[in-house]
Amino acid sequence: MADFSSIPIIDFGRLQDPSTKEETLAQLREAIFVVGFLYLTNHGMEAIIKKAHAALPDLFALPSEVKDKCNMINSPAFVGYTRLGAETTASQTDWREQFDFGSPGMKSWSPNDPIWQRLEGDSQYPDYPGARELVEEYIAESAKLSKTFMRLVAECLSLPPTTFEAFKGNMDRLKFVKYPQSPPGSQGVGPHKDSAGLFTFLSQDDTGGLQVLNKKGEWIDAPPIEGSLVVNIQQGFEAITGGICTATTHRVIAPTSKTRYSIPFFLGVRLDLTLAQLKESAAHIVQRIPASDDRKKRAVDVPSEFLSPLYSCFGEAHLRNRILSHPDVGQKWYPELYEKYSKQVLT
Repeated sequence: MADFSSIPIIDFGRLQDPSTKEETLAQLREAIFVVGFLYLTNHGMEAIIKKAHAALPDLFALPSEVKDKCNMINSPAFVGYTRLGAETTASQTDWREQFDFGSPGMKSWSPNDPIWQRLEGDSQYPDYPGARELVEEYIAESAKLSKTFMRLVAECLSLPPTTFEAFKGNMDRLKFVKYPQSPPGSQGVGPHKDSAGLFTFLSQDDTGGLQVLNKKGEWIDAPPIEGSLVVNIQQGFEAITGGICTATTHRVIAPTSKTRYSIPFFLGVRLDLTLAQLKESAAHIVQRIPASDDRKKRAVDVPSEFLSPLYSCFGEAHLRNRILSHPDVGQKWYPELYEKYSKQVLT
C-alpha cells in the first residue's frame, strides 16, 4: 500500500485552468487516496486569512470575564469560548483555548425537533469590534471555496461534480484557536481524526506543530506554508466513500517557544443522514470510483460514529462526540446523554 513522507501541495489555480486541470486533478486524486491531507495554494482566501490572523492576538488578550460572557457553557449547540485546558482528545487535556462559531441563520430549535437538532444554533460572539463581521465573512468565503473544492474532488474520483453535495449539512463550523507556549511534550490537541463533517480547511500561522500519521506509524510534520490552507478528509467523507478515501490521524504538538494561532473551518455533513442512507450511497459511489478491488474491500480502520449501528443518524453520533469532548457543556445541557455516552463503547 502506498505511503507518504510529506504533505502534497495542490495549486488551486491550476485546477481552474483548463490547460493544467487534468494534470492537477491527478495530483489531487493521489493526495486524496494516499495521504488524506494536502496543502491548497492560490485559493483566493489570502486576504481574509491575513485579516483574521491579525485580529487573533487581541481577541484572545481580552479579559477573562469578557471572553467568559460567550463561554460555550451557555450554548447547547457547542459554540462559544472554551477556556484553556477545558477540552479533551483521546481522554487527555488539550492545551489550547478557542472560540467556536457556526454558520449564521440557523433555524431555532423547538421541543418537537430531534434533540440533536440543537447542534445547529446561533453563535456567540466576543465583545470585540468587528468580531461578528469577521467571522461571518470568513465562513462565507470558506463555504464558497469548499463547495468548489468538493466538486473538484468528485471530478478527480471520476464522479459527477455534484455527487457529494447531497451530503452537505446546514451548518459549517469555524474555530479561532490559541496554543500558548507550553512545556516540551505538551499536547496541543491529541491524536484524532476529524469527525464533524466532510473536509477541514486549516489556516495556521508560522509556528508549526501540526503532524500527520502515515501508515508506517510515523509522525510527518506539516510545516506552515505561507498563504496556504491545509485540507484534510474528515470521517464523514471517509464513510461516504466506503473507506476508500480515509481520514488521517493528526495531532498538534504544543509550542514551546511562542504562541501558535490557527483557524480551522469544518465543512459540515447532514445531521439527518442515516446509516441505511449512508450504506446505500456509499455502495453506489464506491462502484464508480476507479480504485483497486483490494482498496475497495478494505474496512475502515477505526470505530466511526458514522458507521456505528448505535445511532439513528449522524446528528446523534455527532452530539455524542461533542458531549464527550466538552463534558461541562454536555453535563449542563444533556445530563442523561452524558451519563449514557460516557459509559458507551462504539461497535
